[in-house]
Amino acid sequence: ELMASLQSRLQALWEEQELVLLEVRECAKWGEELEVLVRDLCKPNEFERYMMFIGDLEKVVSLLLCLSSRLARVQNAISRMDGNTEPEEKQSLNERHKLLTRQREDAKDLKENLDRRERVVSGILAKYLTEQQLQDYQHFVQVKTSLLIEQKDLEEQIKFFEEQLENLEQSIP
Repeated sequence: ELMASLQSRLQALWEEQELVLLEVRECAKWGEELEVLVRDLCKPNEFERYMMFIGDLEKVVSLLLCLSSRLARVQNAISRMDGNTEPEEKQSLNERHKLLTRQREDAKDLKENLDRRERVVSGILAKYLTEQQLQDYQHFVQVKTSLLIEQKDLEEQIKFFEEQLENLEQSIP
């Protein structure tokens, strides 16, 4: 029953992931349309700033999500430590925790820098776009970020349930 329940949950997550991937593709098309508009209206150096921001948006958000999930896994491993845990393993986990914490702080700094750049890009676009076009751009940035987060969350949940199912299958004689 438990295996059937896990498989059912996995199936639902895979279906949800397919829907999110459809949204990602639609968002990418929307982004391409915005790119053409910005290229046509802005100066080349302004267009370059826009493109760098959009490219870095995905990289920085993905980096933050990746580091946060890795940090959460290490924290979970640390919370499961007990008196039987080898000292080397404890030390290794604590070192990984410190490293990932530092890396996440650095990534947060990158995100703050990216947020400042977004304000600069919005200021540039405000000179060329109508109010509606500017709102569409801002909505695009929000949707792109939300979809990245949703994708990563689904990947993590799928990975978790697959591991649970694998562990359960291995525990059954």
